[in-house]
Amino acid sequence: MNEPVTDPSEPSTEAPEPAQDQAPEQAMKTPKAANKAAATAMQDVPNWERATLEKLVFASLHEQRLARRWRSFVRLAWLLFFVTLGWLAFSEGVGTQNVTTPHTAVIEIKGEIASDAEASAEMVVASARAAFEDDGAQAVVLLINSPGGSPVQAGIINDEIKRLKELHHKPVYAVVEESAASAAYYIAVAADKIFVDKASIVGSIGVLMDGFGFTGLMDKLGVERRLMTAGENKGFLDPFSPQTETQRAFAQAMLDQIHQQFIAVVKEGRGDRLKATPETFSGLFWSGQQAVEIGLADQLGSLDFVAREVVKAEEIIDYTRRDNVAERLVKRFGVAMGAGAMSALGASAALR
Repeated sequence: MNEPVTDPSEPSTEAPEPAQDQAPEQAMKTPKAANKAAATAMQDVPNWERATLEKLVFASLHEQRLARRWRSFVRLAWLLFFVTLGWLAFSEGVGTQNVTTPHTAVIEIKGEIASDAEASAEMVVASARAAFEDDGAQAVVLLINSPGGSPVQAGIINDEIKRLKELHHKPVYAVVEESAASAAYYIAVAADKIFVDKASIVGSIGVLMDGFGFTGLMDKLGVERRLMTAGENKGFLDPFSPQTETQRAFAQAMLDQIHQQFIAVVKEGRGDRLKATPETFSGLFWSGQQAVEIGLADQLGSLDFVAREVVKAEEIIDYTRRDNVAERLVKRFGVAMGAGAMSALGASAALR
């Protein structure tokens, strides 16, 4: 049988293919894209975490390297410090010694004369011994610039200078710069001659003991001082306790005795050159020009003048013993450690 021929112009009686096959295909494509995007996002998260962890690790390593370098630097610095300190500790603290050529030996006495100062008996005596023992030293010059200090330290230096002078048979001259007062003049009179500048300050032959009393202030503030002693005069220098007339008289007698010792040393050292008056030993001080006129000094002159014109040895060698860096550090450390204890105990009255 022949199949019927359909006219294209006539409407078809068959229903068209439904579009349901395309919709499921698009529906299938959409979840795949979403899953791919989700997978990509999931891959990005671990990458971000890893990058952050890497940065943290590198930063930590960098800080550790810096810390190691800093520790190494600090250790090296401390090692260098202690090596330098050790070298300075063994270095010489005394000026040039054993110079065989003829020269003038100089010992500086500057600043306060005290046991913990550079112008202490320990320092000056050590310098003097080195100068006197040098065969090249034609004479020893005490170059003085000091307002004074401890009579004990000055007495030790005075006695040792006189002993060394007799032992080595070398002349000793004192040259005063700005001042040689009180204990400094006590040392100067051990010299054979004293040279001064016309404007130098010389003299102040006297002794003092100073301190403070706060008893009136304590009463006004209503503060009670609780000081316990064994011995009725044990605390008579305490600034917070009243001083009795007996205690005052005792202290004055002691000062007068030390003053007489000072006067005796001056008279022995100056001899007939001293034109003593009632004011000479009153504690007054004079200019260098006045000191020459009243016999406290011999003539005007400087260190160079003495070396050139008196000693006849123009070369000047310094024998002054000074603390090296290590000794100064140790002393300062000791002072710092003892400052609290001294404050707690209270400073004793100064005698000079």
